[in-house]
Amino acid sequence: MARKVIDEPSEDIVANARQERAERRSPFARSALFIRQVWIELRKVVTPTRKELISYTGVVLVFVIIMMGLVALLDWGFGYAVNFVFG
Repeated sequence: MARKVIDEPSEDIVANARQERAERRSPFARSALFIRQVWIELRKVVTPTRKELISYTGVVLVFVIIMMGLVALLDWGFGYAVNFVFG
């Protein structure tokens, strides 16, 4: 199970953003602020464990196989119907 992390911005980030908004910085300073905020958000990312990764991969593969079968079945059915109508 992935660790639960509350995804709320910390109070200092919100206070800094309000202060920076009031100051109207230059485009370079705004870009630097954006990069800093992105970096802070990236630190909050939780990577899955090996067991979770294998589980998620298995779920995706099973789903893809089921969808492939469904599309193949529909393709065969529509092909049969077209051959019956026009053939």
